[in-house]
Amino acid sequence: MAETVRVRRIADEDWDAVVALERDAYTGLGLSEGRAVLQSRAAASPDTCFVLDVGARTAGYVLALPYPFRRYPDLEQAEDTATVSGPGNLHLHDIVVAPDLRRRGLARHLLRHLAGTARARGDERISLVAVGATEPFWSARGFVTHPGVVPTGAYGAEAVYMSRPVPASPALPPSLREVS
Repeated sequence: MAETVRVRRIADEDWDAVVALERDAYTGLGLSEGRAVLQSRAAASPDTCFVLDVGARTAGYVLALPYPFRRYPDLEQAEDTATVSGPGNLHLHDIVVAPDLRRRGLARHLLRHLAGTARARGDERISLVAVGATEPFWSARGFVTHPGVVPTGAYGAEAVYMSRPVPASPALPPSLREVS
């Protein structure tokens, strides 16, 4: 029997799992932010930050914040609600799926949920900073690079700012559809 997959808002009891997932994903890149900073990001925009449950397990999360196009969170500072903006651009700050559950379409499930959230908010674009040589991964999902936005070293050696339009309807482009 397949386990239920559910995306929901982050709750207080999720933070141990979120912090562990973030630490495991980003410490090796020197980009782990720690609990207080992660919680500040979710508190700044709780309607755009989610966890992914697989059965009873918190198996992934996404932190996204409304930021002006070509701007992004400072990794060394907690989020200030004054830095987030209204609809226009939703910045995908973190997306993580537990290593043992990758390659099962769960990240696409989170991306599809995020795209629906952006569309409902009236956003025109979703942006991100691709880290750890992930630019080809994001390019395959329709994101295009914007060179020179992220200063060298701000998010690691190979970081690049990228964005894509928010799909106009719930039907996502083939690159973002979940494959069964």
